[in-house]
Amino acid sequence: MSVTVVGSGLAGTLMALYLAREGHSTELYERRPDMRVVPQPAGRSINLALSARGLYALEEVGLKEQVLKQALPMRGRMMHDVSGKLTFAPYGQAHEHINSISRAYLNEVLMDAAQTAGVKIRFNQRCTGMDFETGQTFFEDQDSQEQYAINTQPVIGADGAGSALRRSLVQRVRVNYHQDYLAHGYKELTIPPGPDGDFQMDPGALHIWPRRSFMLIALPNPDKTFTCTLFLAFEGDQNNQTNSPGFDQLTSSESVQAFFESHFPDVIPLMPDLLTEFSQNPTGALATIHAAPWHGLTTQAQLLLIGDAAHAIVPFFGQGMNAAFEDCTLLMRELKNQAGQPDWASVFKQFYQARKPDADAIAALALENFIEMRDQVADPSFLVRKQVSLRLENQYPELFIPKYSLVSFHRVPYSVAVRHGELQTALLNQLCKGVSSVDEINWQQAEQLMQKFRAEAPALSEA
Repeated sequence: MSVTVVGSGLAGTLMALYLAREGHSTELYERRPDMRVVPQPAGRSINLALSARGLYALEEVGLKEQVLKQALPMRGRMMHDVSGKLTFAPYGQAHEHINSISRAYLNEVLMDAAQTAGVKIRFNQRCTGMDFETGQTFFEDQDSQEQYAINTQPVIGADGAGSALRRSLVQRVRVNYHQDYLAHGYKELTIPPGPDGDFQMDPGALHIWPRRSFMLIALPNPDKTFTCTLFLAFEGDQNNQTNSPGFDQLTSSESVQAFFESHFPDVIPLMPDLLTEFSQNPTGALATIHAAPWHGLTTQAQLLLIGDAAHAIVPFFGQGMNAAFEDCTLLMRELKNQAGQPDWASVFKQFYQARKPDADAIAALALENFIEMRDQVADPSFLVRKQVSLRLENQYPELFIPKYSLVSFHRVPYSVAVRHGELQTALLNQLCKGVSSVDEINWQQAEQLMQKFRAEAPALSEA
């Protein structure tokens, strides 16, 4: 069976690799040139946090160990207040961490593995859509501008948040679609190595400068740099009454310098190219994309969308790539469940029905985590609740696993993590009321609350 995959980003290339390893003849179409040969523009991608779901997929295709050699473990969040004071909050237990990884490196590793497995990658081929009546998928050769069509079915669309295949799909009857843009955009900046060639900050943490309505984050890279991302409203408070600035107010070197001196003074000495990068790097937009269903199935066409093409999310839980990789894992599982020649329409339907609730759940969690990162992590009561959660996990390891850990360090369905999170919030609200330290917790009360939690919480089983 010949399968067409559109988009050689992370999800598309992993999916093509999965298919080729299972014996499917696979062609991968990509609108950009080969990133291993032609450098891609800088400043348009957010550094990636690789965690349990993504690692599981990489392990299935034999790439986990290779990738982890180029990853940097981040044990928790290092918060920077305006005075420069540092506060560290672990993500989970002592052995748990997420991994900072270069998007470009990971993509190149996947491309190499896919081609080794027999995938044919056709670069500079821009997909322009699909005709569901004829089954044709349309492309334009970016070099010659020649337009052409192919008739190969099935087609898996992994062509990103701006998916041309999704545009064709939503033009059909009974396909729902909407996108919710965040009022905030992002801009990437860099902290280079210090004069001694080493990291200028602790590389074992994700650094956050939380400032209520906006924030700066920094993730470490193997070359001793940090990739920094400023998340800020596109439009700020023009009257400066709410201390909510925006990108629209940072239009000169003087305004950028003043903004950083006011809100991130400790980072200025670490960023010698701040003003140049700020003016040259683009300001990106962030959106959540909802589509239903993700498949288009006719007598002539069999299309499924995965990853950002189906359910793009904002990056604040570090799960966009991990969720897309899990799409590939679960879709491959559906294929393997069918002996012999797969019924692709059935596979696509079953995958969508099983996966959609979890895609919706992680979209909501990602938005929720934005508020936590920019606002709540600086609150002492938040840090106490985090410590209590980890203590409860130590005492009830099979039952109470903090929501963040369920998402990042386990493969529990996202929708189950949401429900556990709701019950955990109710429990912690009672247990931590009026408490300013873990030492003040009433552990007899905790035991009583855990009995109720045990009765209400859904079972924790891996996806």
